[in-house]
Amino acid sequence: MFEIDAETLKTMGAEITTREIRQQPELWEDTLKIYDDNAEAIAAFLQRAEALGGAERTHVVFTGAGTSAYVGDTCTPYLRHHGDNSKFRFSAIATTDIVCAPLDYLRPEDPTVLVSFARSGNSPESLAAVERAGQVVNNILFLNITCAPEGKLAQQFKDDDQNLTILIPGANDQGFAMTGSYSCMELMATMIFDTAPHDEKAAWVAQIAAMGRDVVKREPEIQKWVSSDFNRITYLGSGSFAGEARECQLKILELTHGLIATSFDSSMGYRHGPKSFVDDKTLVFDLVHNDPYTRQYDLDILNEIAGDEIALHTVAIQQDGATKFEGESFTFGAEYAALPEAYLALPYVMVAQTVSLLTSVKVGNTPDTPSPSGTVNRVVKGVTIHPFEA
Repeated sequence: MFEIDAETLKTMGAEITTREIRQQPELWEDTLKIYDDNAEAIAAFLQRAEALGGAERTHVVFTGAGTSAYVGDTCTPYLRHHGDNSKFRFSAIATTDIVCAPLDYLRPEDPTVLVSFARSGNSPESLAAVERAGQVVNNILFLNITCAPEGKLAQQFKDDDQNLTILIPGANDQGFAMTGSYSCMELMATMIFDTAPHDEKAAWVAQIAAMGRDVVKREPEIQKWVSSDFNRITYLGSGSFAGEARECQLKILELTHGLIATSFDSSMGYRHGPKSFVDDKTLVFDLVHNDPYTRQYDLDILNEIAGDEIALHTVAIQQDGATKFEGESFTFGAEYAALPEAYLALPYVMVAQTVSLLTSVKVGNTPDTPSPSGTVNRVVKGVTIHPFEA
């Protein structure tokens, strides 16, 4: 797909999605530049956020709907031990949860920063979550990471000096599925709250960009799994990759319009019933962690499923390391240094996005407009936001 010319891709209904997956390494480099260009505003905002809690830690809530929610699910585990946890405590709570039951998730007395992820900023839940959080929480700041300068979320905070909006316009995917918007928003949020020195962040971004370009070159390796006779896919992972597994699963579900059965879970959790999903027409992918302790659990489930011979293919998406899965794998070679999970998540998700793109075409769907009935839309429709009194 990455070598096919644009006109041919258009006839396949796949030009937009293919381009938007392929361009992510450049977008990640652009995202670092946007981060650097906003460094002064980010530092000032973080100072306000720290002061919000006084002696108490400020509750940082990452929120969004669908893929935007999974951005928070991916970066939160990493930030819980690499963010400034003396000043912040990090949570990922979907807008769809906040809007329908705000008092189940937000406490009035907790000083809070609501970090909203939004591709368009026009989702009814995105706007309502900001409103509900403002109603419920006594002391709150808003950080918006969005890809659409013209979107309602960005416009709402356009002239607001107290809160902060970071725009990543190049990642405003025009295809149905969120690809670059997911990865760029995850990268931006991680860099904002990660306490690692800037030179390390810049080096990690340079490396993930190189790894992303590697994914594009190695499309034939991914195609061999997609060409096999399967009708089910499951994604597994641990830590940040348990959250990302859900995003990987959603991509295959969206782009095939449900024609391929999907599931996701944590590597350890999969044994507790969900493993029943696996049969001889199932592709099992595990996003293998780089932490030596955590990685053991990913390898355990891979070796177990491969040893049981119950899946069509059992595949590790992994970096080369002292211990790795010796079965089928998409392995980033030893020329790449081991990456922290929230950064490694980006080249990993490119592999899963490529699986989804190729599978969509295989089943006869059009990736750019995968819902033939129009009942599922790029920006959700049909949502009723009911009045709420705190």
